[in-house]
Amino acid sequence: MKKFTVLTILYFSLVAILFGQKINDKYKLPIRLASSPIVIDGVLDEQAWLDASVASEFFMITPMDTSFAQVKTDVRMTYDADNLYLIVVNHHGMEGPYMVESLRRDFSFGKNDNFLLFMDPFDDQTNGFSFGANAAGAQWDGIMFEGGKIDLSWDNKWESTVRNYPDKWVFEASIPFKSIRYKKGITEWGINFSRMDLKTTEKSSWAPVPRQFPSASLAYTGTLIWDNPPPQVGSNISLIPYAMGGVTKNISEGGQEVFKREVGLDAKIALSSSLNLDLTVNPDFSQVEVDRQVTNLDRFELFFPERRQFFLENGDLFANFGYESIRPFFSRRIGLNAPINVGARLSGKINKDWRIGAMNMQTGEVDESGLPAQNFSVLALQRRVFSRSNIGVIFVNKESLNYRPDPSEDKPVYSRFNRNVGLEYNLASSNNLWTGKALVLKSYSPGQTGESMVHAANLRYSSGNLTWNWQHEYVSENYTAEVGYVPRNGYYKINPSIGYLFFPKSKKILSHGPEFNTKFFFNTDMKETDNESYLLYRVRFRSQSVFSAWTAHDYVQLQRPFDPTNYSGDTLATGTQHKWNSWGTEYTSKPQSIFTYAFSTRMGGYYADGDRYNVAAELGYRFQPFFSLTLNANYNEIHLPETWGKTRFWLVGPRLDVTMTNKVFFTAFVQYNEQIKNINLNTRFQWRFKPASDLFLVYTDNYLPAPFYVKNRALALKFTYWWNV
Repeated sequence: MKKFTVLTILYFSLVAILFGQKINDKYKLPIRLASSPIVIDGVLDEQAWLDASVASEFFMITPMDTSFAQVKTDVRMTYDADNLYLIVVNHHGMEGPYMVESLRRDFSFGKNDNFLLFMDPFDDQTNGFSFGANAAGAQWDGIMFEGGKIDLSWDNKWESTVRNYPDKWVFEASIPFKSIRYKKGITEWGINFSRMDLKTTEKSSWAPVPRQFPSASLAYTGTLIWDNPPPQVGSNISLIPYAMGGVTKNISEGGQEVFKREVGLDAKIALSSSLNLDLTVNPDFSQVEVDRQVTNLDRFELFFPERRQFFLENGDLFANFGYESIRPFFSRRIGLNAPINVGARLSGKINKDWRIGAMNMQTGEVDESGLPAQNFSVLALQRRVFSRSNIGVIFVNKESLNYRPDPSEDKPVYSRFNRNVGLEYNLASSNNLWTGKALVLKSYSPGQTGESMVHAANLRYSSGNLTWNWQHEYVSENYTAEVGYVPRNGYYKINPSIGYLFFPKSKKILSHGPEFNTKFFFNTDMKETDNESYLLYRVRFRSQSVFSAWTAHDYVQLQRPFDPTNYSGDTLATGTQHKWNSWGTEYTSKPQSIFTYAFSTRMGGYYADGDRYNVAAELGYRFQPFFSLTLNANYNEIHLPETWGKTRFWLVGPRLDVTMTNKVFFTAFVQYNEQIKNINLNTRFQWRFKPASDLFLVYTDNYLPAPFYVKNRALALKFTYWWNV
């Protein structure tokens, strides 16, 4: 297995060398200094816009990627000493109103008429920024990583306006140079523009992108040609203070009201136009939306993404090291059970080839659980090689400070330290057909014995029709990542998959085809413990509705006791073997409709020769762009031998979104989770009174379903203000 990893790295290198040239190098858009002041009003009447070059003649991505777009889009860009400006004329493809979900920020791309800008200020085809809007004026902004992925949790300071006309809608934006990162003196940026028109179901881009890739793919950007190097913005310091008041009460434990009055500060200091220092003192994340609950029938810990703003910029340097289930660093481990006192994070580009990320966080002690004060340090370096590939290293350290546990106290004992060091190679060919990763990790802990290693690799090929992937993993029994997410230890995994798409000349079907995926798990003695195999057939319609049907086979030899309901407390014994077959369907309706729906079904066997039946559905209705109501429901019925018998539980989650303007939002949702016997109510009011400055009012309740009894509740009022020094 280790030999295979080395061979994979050598093969990656050969592939990267063979595909080393930028694909859309001939698509160039000149940008010149604005010849007049710009007013962000959605009206193309300033002389600066009349003098600017125009990017038009977009290429269709879907339904077909072999012709020019039928829906016309015109883009102009200019700049002054402080801002980058963009104006877009989005002509209607056919008569009728635009289609959007709401005025909520960071909307769903496929459910809105929208325009997006993808910007690669280093022209390295790997990292960048995305800005845009839907046809009703809702903003979209995110930070780009891994050549085409976008983290929409990132938020920054910029302005935009959308104005609607009978035959078009116009999007105009002003993006401060202080809000983005770029290298001094670089006069060529990677750039692309994407348009989604739901009435015609056409997706298009200025520089052509093959339909198997997202329009955000930085491998297919054109080039923004500056008449002079982008201006340096001088001192670039942002102070973001907050004040928060609130009250919590733990009724189930007989607690009294606990009043909170807190202040804190975040600071962003640009050490250069491409390198940023983030500082935080006494941070509070009460305004962050709570996680959506899910039915958990898994044997291992579930993963929930990071949503806290402080951890997001250049967060891929830390969080994307490794694989989905092998992450040496997971920022949600910090501040999970203890308050964060202070933190600092340095991240960004040193030059076109080198990126750096360094983080240090200090948490306070918790007397009730005996948790000591802890320090978390992370250092990540990334070096670009060839056209779009890179080599990265990471070091993660968790240290308990002045920790001397008292054996006489009935409290958990925590480790004095846990350290991880890792090396990985990320492959991305210039045309994005070949991607992959190879990595090695090692952990260190007090008194550690035995091997504590991880090595893994994958190689993926994605053409217009054929997609295949090979992945293998090894995680030793003694490997530990206390600040990471590694839910399973002591295994080898082999995971090949293959898929094929047909693109018929049909007025109704866009594509269809099969996909096969199998995962084999072995223990460290190379004895098989798991196999998960499924065959799926998916049909994607031109209306953008999707239907799929699948069949699967599962085999599990339990490595530890497991309750197959995650509900009753009764467990199956270690070493018992279980096999079953199952099948299911999934359908998602077209997003253009005011009323939308989706459903999935699952029938078949389960552990202990039992059966499991599952039906999940989502119903949505919107009064665009101000109101949307969504109802999610998930029902599970499990038939097992005694002592379990029949187990039934629901997960229901209605959600209300009211967007009065693109600056005033109200969200309310209820989550009834019968599996954990909890009803959660969460409401959040947000007023964005200035760019990146907000007032939040958040109310949360948790109840026992029967009898209807309040377990705890909280109310918080938070004020944040973004101040540029």
